[in-house]
Amino acid sequence: MKDENICKQIVASLQQSPYDKLVEVGPGAGALTKYLLSLKGIEFKAVELDEEKVVYLHKTFPTIAGKIIHEDFLHIDAPFEDAFTIIGNFPYNISSQILFKILEWKDQVPVVIGMFQKEVAQRVAAKEGSKTYGIISILIQFYYDVEYLFDVPPESFTPPPKVMSGVIRLSRKTSHFEVKSEKAFIQLVKLAFNQRRKMMRNAVKSLFLPDVLEDSFFNKRAEQISIEDFAALTFKMGSK
Repeated sequence: MKDENICKQIVASLQQSPYDKLVEVGPGAGALTKYLLSLKGIEFKAVELDEEKVVYLHKTFPTIAGKIIHEDFLHIDAPFEDAFTIIGNFPYNISSQILFKILEWKDQVPVVIGMFQKEVAQRVAAKEGSKTYGIISILIQFYYDVEYLFDVPPESFTPPPKVMSGVIRLSRKTSHFEVKSEKAFIQLVKLAFNQRRKMMRNAVKSLFLPDVLEDSFFNKRAEQISIEDFAALTFKMGSK
């Protein structure tokens, strides 16, 4: 990332919500890190797996000493014991996995600001009725409000990628729809979208009794169903 204005915009988007602990995922060469290290009154940690990057960060930003977690983000324990905000230019090849990892810490993470490949950012923010609406849209939006902040063009990077990027903010909801259980909700959503072109009646028939499936609601396809409706459906689930 070479565009300083984009870096400043990402850091500025932190100011919408109060925080005192901050975790950067994948600092790389420190494009964001140099701004984050200068923030006053916060505890900061950066998670970086690449050995060369860790050496570079220590050499370039001496104040980062003691603040780097040199591990794979997907396999670490929560970096703080209490609440913390997450920010990062997320590695595109594992960006969805990063979000699912963050969901494991949802009770500790009120805000996430991340840069993604634009297509992934749009998918996370998508609403029902959209072709990009899917499992990740629902599971993230069940717990978080998602705001698409801005595009980041390829020329902001060296070398420029072949794709557009986008920055989104997740803000944890104060309450979410009631479900029979989180496990049932996740099972239903995943099964529905595994066969998203089929009517719900056929896609999720293994989870409902035949008389329930007669409801005309099941004529819909998964992408037409709101998060609220998926939540309500969990109470009708029952094995044959």
